[in-house]
Amino acid sequence: MTGRRTFLSTASVVPAAGRPSRARSGARRLAILASRWTPDSPAHRIADRFLIGYPREGRWRRPAMNVVSLHVEQTPDADQSRERADEFGFRIYPSVADALRCGRDRLAVDGVLLLAGQGDDSGSGPSSSDLVEPMLRVFAEDRRAVPVYWDEPLGLNQARKMAEASRQLKFPLLAASSLPMTWRLPPLELPAGSRVERALLVGIGFGRSDRYRALETLQAMVERRRGGETGVRSVQSVAGQAVWRAGSSGRWSRELLEAAVARSDSLQGETLKDGRPRDLVNSGELPRLVEHPEACLVDYSDGLRAAVLMLNGAVNDFTFAARLRDVSEVASTQFLLPPEPNRAGSACLAVRIEDLIQSGRSPVRPERAWIASGILDRWMESKNRGGLTLETPELTLEYRPSAESCFCGA
Repeated sequence: MTGRRTFLSTASVVPAAGRPSRARSGARRLAILASRWTPDSPAHRIADRFLIGYPREGRWRRPAMNVVSLHVEQTPDADQSRERADEFGFRIYPSVADALRCGRDRLAVDGVLLLAGQGDDSGSGPSSSDLVEPMLRVFAEDRRAVPVYWDEPLGLNQARKMAEASRQLKFPLLAASSLPMTWRLPPLELPAGSRVERALLVGIGFGRSDRYRALETLQAMVERRRGGETGVRSVQSVAGQAVWRAGSSGRWSRELLEAAVARSDSLQGETLKDGRPRDLVNSGELPRLVEHPEACLVDYSDGLRAAVLMLNGAVNDFTFAARLRDVSEVASTQFLLPPEPNRAGSACLAVRIEDLIQSGRSPVRPERAWIASGILDRWMESKNRGGLTLETPELTLEYRPSAESCFCGA
């Protein structure tokens, strides 16, 4: 791994060499603050959209924005930041403040992409703390703040701090992953004011980031219920055979699991051998396919009961189902994950980031990330404490989501 000090001594505050700058006159100026810029990192998935472009409504679109500065915390062997700077003509700076001020004495950009990386189960993975604090300090010192996109806040304290700072310093904040923004099959949005009685999301993955995306997407669906969001009362982690027992006892709904799994395009098991469809939920095949099931059971303050089931081995996608009062049919959908390397789902997110910076308005309330991050923290704590149900008074907060739908195809 290249040492950060050595790297910055050769890469910082020097004009990019190589290809000529592709900057356009009059375009919005972007600063990127990243934990790292490596293949499949947030910088790779998101920042490249603003350098190279993305597909939008049947055409290739390059946002009318210029990336002018970068600060990167880590430079492993697979680092791509210097290559991108050489190709696209922006500068790499040794500090967050320098990147935001472009080496001057005042904030000199129109928007920030805060791409902080992903965490692991222990929470010891890359952290955004070294990026968030100095960014907020620049905003306060310069008495000016600009729109900020923040990928996947994975901790309650920072999510809460950023939400509060966005109000105090008056900058629009979009804290979101691509999953709530991608296409939904069918294009389901629960009507504002829906009486949601039960909700369930099926997800995949093992890390904190995978769990966060599942919780964030659950929150994106249920926050539209009648009365708006009022917070979470308790969280419990369930694992192994206890997951299936919780379903049998009614703690999570088998009806909703059946509806959610029925939306999957990636059923595993015997279906892959003989091509015949299977009812994984009612055939008894599901426990055999999922060797290490996990669930997060969420009780909301207004009585809504929800669950996230991580079913690695049974499906390869994320799906959702909800039971609404006075509606006979269960509402359900799949969150489409287009294949790599293009990852068109991140193009849906890029649309919203571009709109954020151009309009100065976020389509998503930062409290969504606050709640999702808080549930994630308590999920991990409950898991470490043997599945203890944890009260969550810190998640007692009220907000009403934006009326607009912001997923692709809405």
